[in-house]
Amino acid sequence: MMQEEKRWFAVYTKPRWEKKVHARCAERGIESYCPLNKVRKQWSDRVKLVEEPLFKSYVFVHIPVSAQTSVRMVDGVLNYVYWQGKPAVVRDREIEDIRRFLDEHEHVRLESLELRPDDRVLIRSGVLMDKEATVRRVLHHTAEVVIESLGYKLVAQIEKSKLQPLT
Repeated sequence: MMQEEKRWFAVYTKPRWEKKVHARCAERGIESYCPLNKVRKQWSDRVKLVEEPLFKSYVFVHIPVSAQTSVRMVDGVLNYVYWQGKPAVVRDREIEDIRRFLDEHEHVRLESLELRPDDRVLIRSGVLMDKEATVRRVLHHTAEVVIESLGYKLVAQIEKSKLQPLT
């Protein structure tokens, strides 16, 4: 019998339960990842290096699709992060990039990707990969971009996660 392929999924946790959910997943044999940011904290008498979850209220689990229900049963897990009506799959490469980045850097700050009309972007995946475009409108999870090619303007709505701002 062939083993089902594991994929990374993001789950929402109760507030400030990221480390607990990670530990409870381990107790149940569920592979999980809680990215921890090393931060220096100042107390009145000392400075201490502490590890805080990088993504507030999120933990990543590496499971086959058939194990999704067992993850929901872990105390502290509220639900999966959904994308287009299904639990969102996180690419292996993105998890590895987060791991590598946190191994090399301390006191990391998360900033959301802000796109504005007229920003120049590079499309990172899909049939238009490596094409430059101009943002026309920004919607909730997508941006409407204009690609000029062969004297025409191609207009497409592309997921923001597939766009990289050009500086």
